[in-house]
Amino acid sequence: MAGGIEVKTPEQVRVMRRAGLVVGRTLAALRVAAVAGVTTGELDALAREHLARAGATSSFLNYGGGWGIPPFPAVTCISVNDEVVHGIPGSRVLADGDLVSVDFGAIVDGWHGDSAISFSVGEPRPDDQRLSDVTRESMWRGIAAAHLGGRVGDISAAVQGYVRSRRERYGIVREFTGHGIGSQMHQAPDVPNFGRRGRGPLLVQGICLAVEPMLTLGGEATATLDDGWTVVTRDRSRACHWEHTMTITKHGLWVLTAEDGGEVELTALGAKFGPLAD
Repeated sequence: MAGGIEVKTPEQVRVMRRAGLVVGRTLAALRVAAVAGVTTGELDALAREHLARAGATSSFLNYGGGWGIPPFPAVTCISVNDEVVHGIPGSRVLADGDLVSVDFGAIVDGWHGDSAISFSVGEPRPDDQRLSDVTRESMWRGIAAAHLGGRVGDISAAVQGYVRSRRERYGIVREFTGHGIGSQMHQAPDVPNFGRRGRGPLLVQGICLAVEPMLTLGGEATATLDDGWTVVTRDRSRACHWEHTMTITKHGLWVLTAEDGGEVELTALGAKFGPLAD
């Protein structure tokens, strides 16, 4: 531990990479399967099959609960249109034009991976596509801003700075943040999607973080539905969510939930890329 933050050994990071690949590959399969007429519950069932085949377990199933709210009942969070995060899969049938965010986590040998993607079903609305593109790019800008000796605020400021640099105005959801991840899905430190460079916990070798901007086409205010989980935009504007789990090694950055470790995206942004060697 360093300042209350779990710092991983190289071997532990390699196990998290295995979990991350289960997550990334499952999300890719769900993206292909998410066509008009498919229910969100059917997508969740497919994710369960992928977990079983990989010998992994779910980070999400039976998570949380208490104070009259039941534990989360699924292995995926599937949020549609004005739903920001934590949507519960079920009987909802996807339709052409829906904007879908899928969040998924897996555990391998006690270590977690966590990632989220967003996409449109069928032909995307132009404003939805721009929202998803900006959300995704802001995530990569945040990850690329991390470096040994830096601060969590460097990531936060890079996410916010990119979003605010766009001609279009987007709401940055502030109530939900990225987080540390490792032997638990949610750990210290929080990784907000807004902030100032040079602030927050120190970025050290072996720190693992989930960077996950959530943007809207309207305001940043949210509300939670009566199911106790599903978070929606108060103004009913569309929302988008992208997430990757990343780490910092002595060699550079590595994105544990990206198939290529994030090499293409990070190199394009001029960031120092891994590898995961000791």
